[in-house]
Amino acid sequence: MHTDYAAQHELGLAGERAAVKWYLEEGYTLLGQRQRMISGEIDAVVEGCDGTIVFVEVKSRRGGGFGAAEAVTAKKFQTMRRCAAQWLEKHPELGYREIRFDVVECVIDGEDCIIRRFPGVEDAAC
Repeated sequence: MHTDYAAQHELGLAGERAAVKWYLEEGYTLLGQRQRMISGEIDAVVEGCDGTIVFVEVKSRRGGGFGAAEAVTAKKFQTMRRCAAQWLEKHPELGYREIRFDVVECVIDGEDCIIRRFPGVEDAAC
């Protein structure tokens, strides 16, 4: 594995772990992480205490600045919707639920990880 790719991959995994930890601390239940679908990958799927299923896209970067969330384009949201539909088809036991798409930005600066969550951002992007 190329060193730059390996470092970027590890950064992404660290961001995903931090985002999942944040959701769990907020009372969400983890339903899946790094879920491979035909259309792509879902970083995390969590369930809120109200039963809402949240599909989470995590964007990570090193350093003190924000801006990684802007990398989530309308095309990425189309992929997220397709992946979510495929994931829901695999989990009919959940029945009908409200769903939401969140983007979580993790800025990792040394040992610190700053989380910014953008809930329901699909509506703003479309």
